[in-house]
Amino acid sequence: MHGQDNKWLRQNQIPQELRKHATDAERLLWQYLRGQQLGVKIRRQHPFNNYVLDFENEDNNDWLAVN
Repeated sequence: MHGQDNKWLRQNQIPQELRKHATDAERLLWQYLRGQQLGVKIRRQHPFNNYVLDFENEDNNDWLAVN
């Protein structure tokens, strides 16, 4: 997953906008996942190919989508 982001998503600041308008569930989950509290680095709203992953563990290439 590392390094396979979509230039258009970054140029148009799509991940930033998604973070800015996060759902209540995303905000609550982020409070538990942020700052390596679980011992792993989690990225939020990370571009991957033509998608934006809600949460991504870059160590294990795991990702999570929240609806």
